[in-house]
Amino acid sequence: MTVYSTDKIRNVALTGHSDTGKTSLAAAMLFNAGAVNRLLSVDDGNTLTDFDEDERERKITINTAVAYAEHKGYKINIIDTPGYGIYTTDALQGLRVADANLLLVSAVGGIEVQTQKMWKASQKEGMPVLFAVNLMDRDRASFGRTLEALQNKYGRGVTPMQLPIGEEGDFEGVVDLLSGQAYTWPKDGSGEATAVDTPANLADEAASAREALMEMVAEQDEATMEKYLEEGELDAETLASGLKKAIADRELFPVFATAAAKNIGIQPLMDALVDLVPSPEKQAVKATVEGEEQELAINTDGPFAAYVFKTISDPFAGRISLIRVYSGGINSDATVSNPRSGNTERLGALSLIQGKEMEHVSELAPGDIGAVPKLKDTKTGDTLCQAKASIVIPPVKIPEAAISFALEPKSKGDEDKMATALRKIQEEDPTIKIGRDPQTKEMLISGTGQLHVEVVVSKLKKRYKVDVLLHQPKVPYRETITASAEVTTRHKKQTGGSGQFAECKIIMEPNPGKGYEFIDKIFGGSISQGYRPAVDKGIQEAADRGVLAGYPMVDYKVTLIDGKEHAVDSSEMAFKIAGRKAFKEAASKCKPTLLEPVMRIEVYTPEDNMGDVMGDLNSRRGRMQGMDTEDGVTTIRAQVPLAEMLTYAPTLRSITGGRGDYHMELAGYVEVPKQFQEKIIAAANLEDEDED
Repeated sequence: MTVYSTDKIRNVALTGHSDTGKTSLAAAMLFNAGAVNRLLSVDDGNTLTDFDEDERERKITINTAVAYAEHKGYKINIIDTPGYGIYTTDALQGLRVADANLLLVSAVGGIEVQTQKMWKASQKEGMPVLFAVNLMDRDRASFGRTLEALQNKYGRGVTPMQLPIGEEGDFEGVVDLLSGQAYTWPKDGSGEATAVDTPANLADEAASAREALMEMVAEQDEATMEKYLEEGELDAETLASGLKKAIADRELFPVFATAAAKNIGIQPLMDALVDLVPSPEKQAVKATVEGEEQELAINTDGPFAAYVFKTISDPFAGRISLIRVYSGGINSDATVSNPRSGNTERLGALSLIQGKEMEHVSELAPGDIGAVPKLKDTKTGDTLCQAKASIVIPPVKIPEAAISFALEPKSKGDEDKMATALRKIQEEDPTIKIGRDPQTKEMLISGTGQLHVEVVVSKLKKRYKVDVLLHQPKVPYRETITASAEVTTRHKKQTGGSGQFAECKIIMEPNPGKGYEFIDKIFGGSISQGYRPAVDKGIQEAADRGVLAGYPMVDYKVTLIDGKEHAVDSSEMAFKIAGRKAFKEAASKCKPTLLEPVMRIEVYTPEDNMGDVMGDLNSRRGRMQGMDTEDGVTTIRAQVPLAEMLTYAPTLRSITGGRGDYHMELAGYVEVPKQFQEKIIAAANLEDEDED
C-alpha cells in the first residue's frame, strides 16, 4: 500500500442533516476513484461506509465511518458522519479529526437543525467549510433558493463555485466558475463527464457570478485587489491560490451543486477537495503538552501524538481503534503511552480503512487516518503519544443522556452475556450509559433518544444473540415531610431467655435541601452511647422505603432526645428496630408528600412548529423558561417533570417531521401535585401486592 506524505492527504468530514445524501456522496467519490467497481447505493444496502446491519436495514447512518479515495495523486480521507441529532456526538468525533467540513445541504429542504449544529461546530474549531447543495435532481429542488438561504444565514462569504445546468429532473451538469468550462453527465450513474459549451441561457449569469467570485477573492488581500483593479480580472493561478487561502482563513465558503445518487457533479467537487482544502501540514491542533496548553504543529519531526475518535467492536477482529495521527509518524509494533490511563500500549499492525475493511500499511504519516487493533486500555477520546510523554488532545465532550429505559434479558440466564455485550457496545458508543438504579434496582440503559436505545437493543439481538425486554423505567420519586412531630416508640419482645428491649424518643422535622441529619441530644445515660448509632441506622434503613409509596425519604432531620434501655435485654439490634418504628410513626405524622424529578430541557424546533411544540410541553406540565429564534430555528427552554418526558422523543419527531431535537438534564426535585400523588401511591401499593 502507498504511504502518502502529509502534503498529499486531505481529511474531509461529510456532515449535514439526515437524508441530505452524505453516504451517497461518499459512495460516488469512491466509485469515481476506482475504490469500488460500481456505484453503490444506500437503497441497495451495500455502501462501504454504512456497513452496520442496522444502518443498512434502517437506511440511515448510525456510526461515523472512514474510507479513502485516491484522486489526482492525493488521498482524500472521507469521514462519513451521522445526520440524526441523536448521533451528534459521533458526528463531532468525525469532525474533530477532519481538516475541512463538507457540509451537505438539501436543495429541497435547505438549512435544517443539523446544518446549523455542524456549522457552529466548525466555527468553534476554526475549520474551513465547503457546501454541497445536494439532491439537485429531486422534485422542488432549487440551487438559487438554497444559496440565498445560506448567504442570509452565514454571510456573503458563502460563494457559488458553480451554476447548475437544469434543476429537478432536468439537472444534468454544472458550469465551473473557476475555469469557465461546463460539464454534463448521463443519469445512469456512470460519472462519465462531457465538456460542453456553457448553455446560452446561463452565459450572462455565469459571467456575472465569475466576476463576483473574483471580487470576493480580491477583497481578501490588498495586493490581489490592486492587481484586480489594474487588470480587470485575476489569472487562474492567482484566483486559485487566493481562493484556497480565503477558504483556509474561513473568509470564503464555496458552494457546489451535486446529485450524488446519480453521480452528477462529483468529479469537480473532488477536484476542489484536492485543490482548495488545506493539507494537514497547514493545520495545528490545540493540545496540552506536559501540562501546558499550546498549538501542536502537524509535522514528521514533532513528538508522536494521535487522537482516538472511534472504537469498533468487531465480533471477529475484536476491538479496533480509529486514530488520526497529528504529530510524528508512527510504525507498526511501536510502543506508545496513554496519558489518561497512565499505561503503555503496543500498537499492532497499522491499517488504512475502507469502511469495515482494513488494508495493512507499514506506517501512518502525520495527518493521516488509520486503524489499530486490540488496544487494551484505550477508549474513544483518548490521546496516544510517545512513551513517557504527556500530550493530551482535548476529547469531544460526551453529553448527558436524554432518555432512559429499563432493560432485562428475556432469559434469566443471559444476565452476564447481556452485561458483556453492553460493555462492548458502550466502547463503540460512549454516549450510551449503562447502570443499575440503586433505588428501583432496575438495569437502566440511557441514550440521546429513543431510536438510539432501540438500535442498541437491535444490536444486542443481531450481533450478540441476546434477546432483551425494554420498558419504561420507573420514575425515581422521593418522599419528604412538610411538618414536625415528636414520638416515643418502644420495642419489646420476650421469647424466653434474653429478650429485646429498646425505647427512643425523637423529634422529626423538615430539612429542605439539606438531606438527612441525625442529632444526638441525649444528656445523661438514658441510652448508652454505644446504642445511639443503632437508632440512626434503623431510621436510615426505614427511610429507604419511605412511608407513602416505598420511595426514599429525603430532606428531614431527626433529633434523638430521650429513651430507655434494659440492663439485660437491650442490644444494638433492639435499638435499630426501635429506630425503624420511630421513623415510621413520626414520618406518618409529619404530613409526608411525594417529590418528583424535574428536567431542565432545551428543545430545538423549526419556527413553523414552535406553537405545537410549546402546546405539547404545556400539556406535559412544563414551565416555560424562555426561547430564542434564529434563522428559522427556535430554541425553547423549559422545566418539565421527568414522568412527562419518558415518551417525548417520538412525539417531538412526529410534530416536527423529524427535524426537531432536544437535550435535557436534571434540574432538581419538586412536590408532585396532590391530584397525581394518589395515582402514584396507588400504583406503587398495587405493585407491592403483586410482588408479595
